Amino acid sequence: MQDKKEARLRRARRTRAKIAELRAVRLCVNRSNVHIYAQIISPCGSKVLASASTLEAVVKKDVPNGGNRAAASVIGKLIAERARAVGIEAVAFDRSGFQYHGRVKALADAARENGLKF
Repeated sequence: MQDKKEARLRRARRTRAKIAELRAVRLCVNRSNVHIYAQIISPCGSKVLASASTLEAVVKKDVPNGGNRAAASVIGKLIAERARAVGIEAVAFDRSGFQYHGRVKALADAARENGLKF
């Protein structure tokens, strides 16, 4: 019997293999109970082109709690702005095996609303 983390990582591996096959820039999302992180990673997977998280001082002053949907929306907006600044319009969404629900969904919706195409 697999535990929860192993199952999530198995789902993440499958998704990342498909994205690597497509040679797409990916928006990788990771979350913990307290924070949420987003990175835009190059098609080869070796370079982070843009990133945003609730650990940053800019975000911390606006959002007191980094572990809720409001914080995820702020990170989604910020990652979309930073991606456009680097010249990225379209990405493949890598949810790292997490359910597309709650904070992950809030981040994705905010990124789409601010001009990032999935």
